[in-house]
Amino acid sequence: MRQLGPTQGPAWAAAAPANLSRHAPAVPAMRESRTPGNARTRAISANRFIEWIAGASLLLAVVATFTISSAMLTNWKIHYVTAGGSFIEKLHPATYITFLAFGLLLMRSRGPVGEINRMLSDAKLLFVYLICWLFLLVQMFVLERPFTVIIDTFLLPVVLCLAVWRLGPSQKRPLIWAIHATILLNIVLGYYEYFSGRRLIPLTLGDIVVMGEWRSSALLGHPLTASGLVAAYILALVLRPRLCPPIVLRLPLIAFCLGSLMAFGGRTALVTVLAIIGLFVGMEALRLLRGKRVPLPAAIIAICVLFVAGAGIFAALDLGIFDKMLLRFSSDKGSTLARYATFNLLSHFDWHELLLGPNPVRVNALQSQLGLNYGIENFWISCVVQFGIIHTALLTIGLVCFFIEIIRRSDASVWAIIFLVITIAASSVSFSSKNIQLTQFVILISLLLPREPRRVAARSQARQAVSTNRIRYQTRETTA
Repeated sequence: MRQLGPTQGPAWAAAAPANLSRHAPAVPAMRESRTPGNARTRAISANRFIEWIAGASLLLAVVATFTISSAMLTNWKIHYVTAGGSFIEKLHPATYITFLAFGLLLMRSRGPVGEINRMLSDAKLLFVYLICWLFLLVQMFVLERPFTVIIDTFLLPVVLCLAVWRLGPSQKRPLIWAIHATILLNIVLGYYEYFSGRRLIPLTLGDIVVMGEWRSSALLGHPLTASGLVAAYILALVLRPRLCPPIVLRLPLIAFCLGSLMAFGGRTALVTVLAIIGLFVGMEALRLLRGKRVPLPAAIIAICVLFVAGAGIFAALDLGIFDKMLLRFSSDKGSTLARYATFNLLSHFDWHELLLGPNPVRVNALQSQLGLNYGIENFWISCVVQFGIIHTALLTIGLVCFFIEIIRRSDASVWAIIFLVITIAASSVSFSSKNIQLTQFVILISLLLPREPRRVAARSQARQAVSTNRIRYQTRETTA
């Protein structure tokens, strides 16, 4: 018998695989091709839904940060900074909402570990800050001291930044509008409190209501907090014109916000802002003298605004509107003596107490004896008294790393606000007490002063056009 070759055989044997492949495997192949695509679509839809809820939660967190103060919580009988109450009352509402948004962002398709790795891989210096914060947390547990202070003051800004940095431009837009609306609302309320003499929220120091204070505080709870935040907002408007491009609207808005500093009564914030604005105006004048071109309508508007601003300032001084603020520079009610007493406070402790932090009972007794009932008006000295030199140094290193990450993602104008933050920290209680003032500055910088994206596509197209022209030129030479 003749043997069949490898390619030979009956007709039915050759037709059977073709028939089977034509009918039987058709449905499984379609399922295999459609299943990954459907899963990917569902994952994208789930991620968008989670990001939408997280964006809405961050919007609430931003509004709560700029409208709910510790004084307001005390007025609502919530034991946030006062003695007593449960653990739930010891954290700010913005902290709960921010951690909710951060937890939602961790539930995306990558999973919690993948999302945390993705967030921190772009901000490696935050590892240093979180390690320094963990050392401080361990100290609070070992010494049996309240640890909610460092959660609201030092952990909330980092978590909020990690959540905001993962949002897209369209998701950040409502947060930016919320910052503008809440700050302008506080400015309007500050003017109302100043001219009417009525305070919306009683100014408190723990359980004690402070009487006879003329400085406005609006919804931010304290005059120094309000003045510092408004000062940072003014610098953002001056140094980054894109926040309010029409100069006809931007200049009156800056003047309106600058006048509110007289109502809030923050001398440090006012002097710092005027010095930075004066430096900025001097640099622009130098550029004009060196031949910088300016549109004629802009020059006419600037001259008119200068004349109107000068007339308004002289009218306000003549009417005595800002006499209370001017008296603050001549009679500060012992504020300068309190700052001298702050430096004298450290001489009452030995080296062991200064390294690890003295006894809080002894600290409170010395503060009352030296007349520091309103707090230690220096961030670093207050941290040394609370946490000791070792943990204050670690915390300072962590804050430097944290702000380096913020500066990397921010416009060059952020340096002016960083200088303002350092000045406020060196001259007031600021971030050394339980508050969310650092979070307010971080939100303002992250959302109002982002770094402009580089035009990578335009550069690549230009390079491609140059290379194409070179190839054409070389081709012409070879053919010639």
